[in-house]
Amino acid sequence: MVHSAYDAVELVAGVPGRIEAVASHAGKLLVAVSDSEGFLRGSDCSLRIYSSPASSPEGGGEIRRDGPYALERHEQRFWRRPPLAMEVSASRDLLLSLSEWVALHRLPGLETVAVVSNKTKGANVFAWDDRRGLLAVGRQKRLTVFRLDSGREFVEVKEFGVPDILKSMAWCGDNICLGIRREYMIINSMTGALTDVFSSGRIAPPLVVPLPTGELLLGKDNIGVFVDQNGKLIQDGRIIWSDTPASVVIHRPYAVARLPRHVEIRSLRAPNALVQTVVLRDVQKLVQTGNCILAALSNNVCGLLPVPIGAQIVQLTASGEFEEALALCKLLPPEDSNLRAAKESSIHIRYGHFLFDSGKYEDAMEQFSNSHVDITYVLSLYPSIVLPQTHIIGEHDKLLDMPELATESSDVTDEMESYSLQLHESDDKSPLEVKKMSHNALVALVKYLQKKRSGIIERATAEVTEEVVSGAVHHSLILSEPYKPKKPNKKRAQTHTSSIAREMATVLDTSLLQALILTGQSSGAMELLKGLNYCDLKICEEFLKEWSDYMVLLELYKSNEMHREALQLLNQLVEKSKSEMENTDFNKKFNPQMIIEYLRPLCRSDPMLVLESSLYVLERNPSETIELFLSENVPADLVNSYLKQHAPNLQSTYLELMLSMSETGINPNLQNELVQLYLSEVLDWYNILKEEGNWTEKTYSATRKKLISTLENNSGYNTDLLLKRLPQDALFEERAILYGKINQHLRALSLYVHKLQMPERAVAYCDRVYEEGAQQPSKSNIYFNLLQIYLNPRKAEKEFEQKIIPVASQYPGIHKSSSAKFKGGRTGKKVVEIEGADEIRFSPSGTDSGRSDGDGDDANDGGPIMLNEALELLSQRWDRINGAQALRLLPRDTKLQDLVSFLEPLLRNSSEHLRNYLVIKNLIFRANLQVRAIIRNSNSYPPGQEQPNKLSRI
Repeated sequence: MVHSAYDAVELVAGVPGRIEAVASHAGKLLVAVSDSEGFLRGSDCSLRIYSSPASSPEGGGEIRRDGPYALERHEQRFWRRPPLAMEVSASRDLLLSLSEWVALHRLPGLETVAVVSNKTKGANVFAWDDRRGLLAVGRQKRLTVFRLDSGREFVEVKEFGVPDILKSMAWCGDNICLGIRREYMIINSMTGALTDVFSSGRIAPPLVVPLPTGELLLGKDNIGVFVDQNGKLIQDGRIIWSDTPASVVIHRPYAVARLPRHVEIRSLRAPNALVQTVVLRDVQKLVQTGNCILAALSNNVCGLLPVPIGAQIVQLTASGEFEEALALCKLLPPEDSNLRAAKESSIHIRYGHFLFDSGKYEDAMEQFSNSHVDITYVLSLYPSIVLPQTHIIGEHDKLLDMPELATESSDVTDEMESYSLQLHESDDKSPLEVKKMSHNALVALVKYLQKKRSGIIERATAEVTEEVVSGAVHHSLILSEPYKPKKPNKKRAQTHTSSIAREMATVLDTSLLQALILTGQSSGAMELLKGLNYCDLKICEEFLKEWSDYMVLLELYKSNEMHREALQLLNQLVEKSKSEMENTDFNKKFNPQMIIEYLRPLCRSDPMLVLESSLYVLERNPSETIELFLSENVPADLVNSYLKQHAPNLQSTYLELMLSMSETGINPNLQNELVQLYLSEVLDWYNILKEEGNWTEKTYSATRKKLISTLENNSGYNTDLLLKRLPQDALFEERAILYGKINQHLRALSLYVHKLQMPERAVAYCDRVYEEGAQQPSKSNIYFNLLQIYLNPRKAEKEFEQKIIPVASQYPGIHKSSSAKFKGGRTGKKVVEIEGADEIRFSPSGTDSGRSDGDGDDANDGGPIMLNEALELLSQRWDRINGAQALRLLPRDTKLQDLVSFLEPLLRNSSEHLRNYLVIKNLIFRANLQVRAIIRNSNSYPPGQEQPNKLSRI
């Protein structure tokens, strides 16, 4: 970084004598001059004041560069000895000088204000704190602190002893940094506490230079080290001079050092690069003034006048020193804030292009972001990104996000136009390098867009909210004033303006999605689409199809509520995954489970779409799909009707799962539907086996088992309709269950015993009926009915016919049952033949609770009986059967030994009940006698006499 920061201008030439010190006040030069020959003879030192011919009589505050300065005033013998130091207090209009002692003169008249002769005589260095009016003077091994009191005299405050003679010192807050011999120390001006800092080097004497910020620059040979007010090192604080400086002055933003051969200017910003070298030999003094630096030679005074900040910025920008140029922009006057912002933006843009061309893409995006340039310009650097067609694209008069810079953006526009011409230039890089560069550039673009996104999306959302609110207010006004004529909209032009934020959001999100895909960040693209976004549907859809990123494409459809398109694509991808058997990654990514998961959130919002799109997964994953319907509460009737029409083979599966998963069961219509499906399948299976001659009642298929289980455990189906469909010569178990559901127990038991030859099932049937009707007084009749079937088939048949006739009179479709006559010689078991059972409609309230009037004399009428089964029933269920009725029903030739297991517990139970009854009867009788005795005795006492309470003992 080398540019012209200062112009060297000769201000005073040909000074008679040797220049000892120089200062500036009100635009005038104060030069301390000693005649070398006169000095040898002991003559005094004079003060010469020079002014510019072009300055006003009152004087200005700055050193001017127009023309040489002329002598205005000459004060001879101003000092008895040449001054070692001279400093002007501009705020107090005072001149401090150290000659034989410290003297204070009023400016501009040079009247003597104060002389500190006793404590400062022989001093060699002083440090002035202009803000607080404190003066620190080093004399031999003593440090004395004075305070300027009322601007007229110095009052001693403190005096401290120091290790050696002071060479250099400067104020730093309440502390004073001392340069002693070859080391630096910090002393507290209130307590005198000394703290070592570090050594000053081997060649040069210690050099302490205060900074405007309150910090210090300490010399160590040819290195300047930055420390804080306590002497602690500041990170990255170091200036390396080209030679050992004799003195250094600070003139922000530069540090100027007096070297043996030239004056060297370096930046105060790390890395403290060289700014300029001014060739001035034999410079004796460097003094900082308000607007320049005075360089005193032997007989001349030169001024290092700073080049205007704007010109320096132009130089630095042209030479590619963008960081320094931006740093200088902060020194522009506050009143030029618009100019400053425009220049900074222009530099950021130039810097961004420079970094972009250098392959430092992230740093380039940072510069573009700081320039407040419109994102469309940054996107123009990426020809691979497709942008939506909006009116904001290509408008260079709206490239800045900050409206206040619109009037200053012409130079910004020029910069962008100049660089845009370079976008189509070819380079000689290899394809691999171009690919790498493109990837890194796109990664930087992603970060840039993500950084910009929050603000742009927030503005776009605010516009949408504002439009919704204004629309609602407008609608309410129309409703409240229906007869008020509508006025034309005078602010219609604002519609275009208000849509800019949304169009910008569309450009950003569309570009960001493409950049994420191009850099392999599909997960980031998914997250973008899952949240609020303004992606252009058409561009993103085509782009994702081109790059075959189907997962992101699905999310794009989902975010735009294009569920039908998404499901169609999913079906295609799943089908494709079946054909690509070798591509395991593709198979893992797309499977039927994805369709189910996609359908899940749609079950409540659009159940018809879910049903239409579920056929594919219903065929491949029926249980999971039906579980989806159940877990998401899709209307069961709707699902059932849809499956019945489009997938009848899955209807029973759905109803089964629904019945098994639902705690409260399913509605009767669906139960009936399921049973009818089972029955249809069982009938088809029965017909096949019947034609093959393989049918038996004890043959069960999986569906028949389901049918029987459903008939037994549920009751929501239509019994009448099912009985009509059952064949007359088969499926007796199903018929028996249905008879039981309508309380036709005699018929059901007859089927279990004689048709199915399953007495154990008949007993279990009686147990179930008995337990279900435990609160009914006729609960024991069911076992008596079974005994009748076992022991008196003819009687059971008659009672059966008597019970059916009333029902048949209500339903003409029921035919009277016919029974076969039992023949005593046959050992085979005969049973009532039930005809027309499929046409019978039974009343659910009807029962077979008739009571037998027969006795033991006619028990064996009708042929062979099932005595063993009857005896076993009596022995097992003796407590549930009326013993007297059962004994009358038994055959006369029944052996008493066979009845032991029945009569013994029955008689024991009866005896126990009898004994209990007698005990209770006697207790009641005794209590009755006691009560009578008490009443009788109570009548024998005269009136008013207290009677003993004997009732309490009863």
